[in-house]
Amino acid sequence: MKYTLGFNVDHIATIRNARSENYPSLLDLTKIAIDAGAKQITAHLREDRRHIKDDDIWLLKNNISVPLNMEMAVTDEMVNIACKVRPDWVCLVPENRNEITTEGGLNIQSEYHRIKNIMPALKASGIKISLFIDPIVDHIVLAYDLGVDAIEINTGKYSNVSFLEKPIEASNIAEKAFLAKSMGLNVHAGHGLNIQNIHHISQIKEITEFNIGHFLISYALFVGLKTSISRMISKIDVSRS
Repeated sequence: MKYTLGFNVDHIATIRNARSENYPSLLDLTKIAIDAGAKQITAHLREDRRHIKDDDIWLLKNNISVPLNMEMAVTDEMVNIACKVRPDWVCLVPENRNEITTEGGLNIQSEYHRIKNIMPALKASGIKISLFIDPIVDHIVLAYDLGVDAIEINTGKYSNVSFLEKPIEASNIAEKAFLAKSMGLNVHAGHGLNIQNIHHISQIKEITEFNIGHFLISYALFVGLKTSISRMISKIDVSRS
């Protein structure tokens, strides 16, 4: 079954911003990743702009040859930006200004009405919507009720449990992915995935998109970005064959 490797470019911007310079070039490295086989580019425009900036979103939208997935919080500011930029996808994620990285999935129960209220504007702009959620049945049902296009299952817990526990957590994710797919939702996955732990998750055929960033940038320091991307694709291909 076909799948998409989405390359998250946030940490290219993190390195660039560390010295307030214009290098490394976000666009040049993004194009290398696309040449290596990335079929989607993901960028998280946070409210605090700690890595990706507004100009970066426009730069990517106007200059890449694959779909753009804009991660964003459920706020009016981000909806207004998304409706102007018109990325192919938005993935709604939770944000906490004190977090180092995203710490968990959306609490859809508490965010339900806010999500429902912003969806018409996004849909009217031709944007597909996914929700970054933990693998919990109630959250999948609420995502279905909202009428979003996809869920992205948070693989953070799977990535952090011990080697012996990974098959158990992967089985839980597989069960929830099957449920979501049976309800007509597209199923994506991401957070903490790397070339050592991707195996169990990439075997779940209901998952058709993997969004990976930090590991691919880190691994690229050793082998180069093109090799980092291509080796991840090869690893997923072997697991899915």
